[in-house]
Amino acid sequence: MLKRTISALIGAPLFLGLTYLGGPYTAFLTAVLALLALREFLQIGEHMGLNVWYKLTTVAAVFWLVIVFFYDSKWVTPALVFWLLIVFGRLALTYPKAPLAEASFNLLAVLYPVVLLSHLYLLRQHSHGVEWTFLTIFLVWATDTGAYLIGRQFGRHLLAPQVSPKKTVEGSVGGLILSVLVAVLFWHLAHDTSLITYIMLGIIIGVSAQIGDLFESALKRSAGVKDSGNLIPGHGGVLDRFDSLLFALPLVYYGVILLS
Repeated sequence: MLKRTISALIGAPLFLGLTYLGGPYTAFLTAVLALLALREFLQIGEHMGLNVWYKLTTVAAVFWLVIVFFYDSKWVTPALVFWLLIVFGRLALTYPKAPLAEASFNLLAVLYPVVLLSHLYLLRQHSHGVEWTFLTIFLVWATDTGAYLIGRQFGRHLLAPQVSPKKTVEGSVGGLILSVLVAVLFWHLAHDTSLITYIMLGIIIGVSAQIGDLFESALKRSAGVKDSGNLIPGHGGVLDRFDSLLFALPLVYYGVILLS
């Protein structure tokens, strides 16, 4: 518990500070987190007995981050299509040495930890990005906190026992409610758009954050590992700490795009 608290006291201000500064600072933060998360994801693949493509996925990840940081958004879709073609092409040329499960996992290795996490930078650089990014972060934290506190006190019915035996339906509802309440608080402080928009964001983030958490739990359970890594004392790895945020960031970013 002490290690977890110390890590939070050091890591949270650093994370929030680099996010607040934006530009190259958030780009640096995003790149470091994405590449560390990619490494953890590939190590999970090794635990599954898969042949992971360290060099190819790392090159693809760096290529993607360069596009996100330095080029127009019109290059994003071609980059994704290009990566799909590379993976499918390698599968076609090396099958059955490289089975579909191997190709699919390495395809996901770039899409899950890198592409999803890159939306931290994309959202921060958007108009009013600092407000939207901090809203997302705090709603994710509110969801995690509410789920933990309510689940610990009132949890009776298991939510997904095969994936995470400690998570309960009551905790999940508590996380969703606290996310909406914190969203309403942000609206009260900002008043820059309609209340319904903030309530919808509270619901979307409250649901997506928990799905992101469960997805990473299912991933680790498939590999038979407890944590994705040990980089953050008391918290595990980067994926362990940011799994909920990975699913929330893209939804908020594209929601903001559609509402703009």
